[in-house]
Amino acid sequence: MIEIYLFIHPLCPDSLSSEKRLLQMIQNAPKKVQFKILPLLNLHTFQQFLMKQNTKFLNLYERNQLFDAAYSAALDYKAIQLQGKKKGRLFLLNLQDKVCNEQIPYSKQLVVDIIESINGDLDMFESDRQSDVIKQSFETDQAIAKEMSVSKTDSAVFFNYTKNQDYGVLVEDGLTTELLNELLQINDEEPSELTIYKQEQATVKHADLAHCALKLLKN
Repeated sequence: MIEIYLFIHPLCPDSLSSEKRLLQMIQNAPKKVQFKILPLLNLHTFQQFLMKQNTKFLNLYERNQLFDAAYSAALDYKAIQLQGKKKGRLFLLNLQDKVCNEQIPYSKQLVVDIIESINGDLDMFESDRQSDVIKQSFETDQAIAKEMSVSKTDSAVFFNYTKNQDYGVLVEDGLTTELLNELLQINDEEPSELTIYKQEQATVKHADLAHCALKLLKN
């Protein structure tokens, strides 16, 4: 089995593209794959988002509005996930599509409309959304990102349990179809063409694969 953690900004077009690309690849993967999408939102990743969207010159009020919308969207996603991972993923993809592609501003009404459109339980969502458990779940995602040394959104960590490996492969840039195909069909040999950082031995091997920075992390 292969397990994938994808760290995303909940309202970023690049994250939406990464999610769709991975979902498409997983459908054709030769091994069973568990796919987890985790929101990663802090001041550092938010600044990255502003740079990507060419909105770095917004005033403080506008920045706060964007951050609050992203944070609320992340909590919405965590809340709807309590109704099932598939339901949560469907909600997230719909929300991102509305905001990123249709240019509909994030709002509570938009969230309600999407939940109703995917046949979610709105009463359950509203109750869960107010729970401290949701905020704790979000904080857990941030802790997981820190533990895996993830500092950028659209980063993915791959674990291949079929080979009894005690490390994961972290892709920080360039989730290309070619690279994903390689990672989803990892053979029994250690990936010699990847940039490898072994935490246990603190050694570094240098290589260059499609200009992507990859790390092997202790599980």
